[in-house]
Amino acid sequence: MKDIAQRAGVSESAVSFALNDRPGVSDVTRDRVRRVAEQLGWRPSTAARALSGEGAATVGLVVARPAATLGVDSFFLQLISGIQEVLAERQLGLLFQVVEDVDAECAVYRRWWAEHRVDGVLVVDPRTDDPRPELLDELGLPGVVIGGLPEPHPNLSQVRADDTGAMAAVVGRLYELGHRRVVHIAGLDSLAHTDRRICSLRAEAERRGLTEVRSVTTDYSDTEGAAVTRRVLGGRAAPTALVYDNDVMAAAGAAVVAGLGLSVPGDVSIVSWEDSVLCRMVHPWLTALSRDTIAFGRLAARELTALLDGGAARSVPMPLPRLIERESTAPPPPLTLA
Repeated sequence: MKDIAQRAGVSESAVSFALNDRPGVSDVTRDRVRRVAEQLGWRPSTAARALSGEGAATVGLVVARPAATLGVDSFFLQLISGIQEVLAERQLGLLFQVVEDVDAECAVYRRWWAEHRVDGVLVVDPRTDDPRPELLDELGLPGVVIGGLPEPHPNLSQVRADDTGAMAAVVGRLYELGHRRVVHIAGLDSLAHTDRRICSLRAEAERRGLTEVRSVTTDYSDTEGAAVTRRVLGGRAAPTALVYDNDVMAAAGAAVVAGLGLSVPGDVSIVSWEDSVLCRMVHPWLTALSRDTIAFGRLAARELTALLDGGAARSVPMPLPRLIERESTAPPPPLTLA
């Protein structure tokens, strides 16, 4: 209101009257104030406290993924559960929205800022070329990046997952079991954590002299996970081990293996990046990387509330996920050994 009053050359009370459609100002003044407000990107707030400068008492979370794939992803449900625990302690609300892409996500941030809807945001799925940090700087919105950007950022806190170390542990264990042909069925290729996993796989393969190791990107869905599984197993020099970037694709892949008349782990071993109940509902039970995703959400929410309390931005690492070996991994058939 102060900015609008200065730009329009009127008092703050005149701005309040004009924007709330109350008597006390002329039609000319009302029109001038509204034009200035529009130029500055101001919109009416849905929270009364935001109008009085007390904040929205709400934080935002936007997920730019197709709703069809998000709905079966256990990671986000657990993450949001952890976030909500901390926000409830602070009596803060969570404003959640699903959009199709990052451009739409950025538009939501601009709208939330203009309408004073949120005091800060939690940013998921950091990109390799990510426009969101610069936008949040421009808007002055405090934020915490969950997963970790490719580079440090001075104004955003980050809760970083060690994707590089986790992939190295998976490849190391498969190598110990005797696997030399490994395919990583990855998620979206635009995501920073996908890039870190792919780079780690390549580095480990090069270090161990493995020439038949590669990654194939997907949209995280069971449909694409199954299609890629069918394709790689039907090709020349089929892999003896498959590493999936989520539990849904891993379960779909196990079904494809059975449908091809092959066995898990007799013909091909399977590792899921995310552990969940689903990994223990298929036969055989799936070897998986396990991490406390609810704790991940709690930590991210605490870092955001610390920023809202005036704390400095910082980067906090999450513990390395633990590989839980179950029935889906074993040495490869003797004829496939290098």
